[in-house]
Amino acid sequence: MNLKEGYKKEPAAANKRFCQFLSLNPDTLDQYIYWHRNENIWKEIPEGIRKAGILDMEIYISGTQAVMVLETPIDFNWDESFGKLATFERQAEWEDFVAQFQQTGAGKRSDEKWQLMERIFSLENAINK
Repeated sequence: MNLKEGYKKEPAAANKRFCQFLSLNPDTLDQYIYWHRNENIWKEIPEGIRKAGILDMEIYISGTQAVMVLETPIDFNWDESFGKLATFERQAEWEDFVAQFQQTGAGKRSDEKWQLMERIFSLENAINK
């Protein structure tokens, strides 16, 4: 894919967006990518993410850094939703499985491994100030 073509996205309603990052193990980067492809990810994982109230989730990689972008409804409660997600079928097993590709270690929930990022610029906000 030509990255300069971008990723098409339907116009969003009033949602919230969250960005997070984590570091990946350079020796297992190909495996991390493999297991996150649509045809390889365990079907319970995207189903659980949606059940937790997340409308969309994307993961981007540059080198060994992964960035996750989440879109949620305005009333999304971070702690409540990730607490529910951790209880869903195969979620803990998935987190332990993908931990081998991450520099965070096993036994942690998704929201414990991924670090939230602070937005420092918004074009829309800068134009409409």
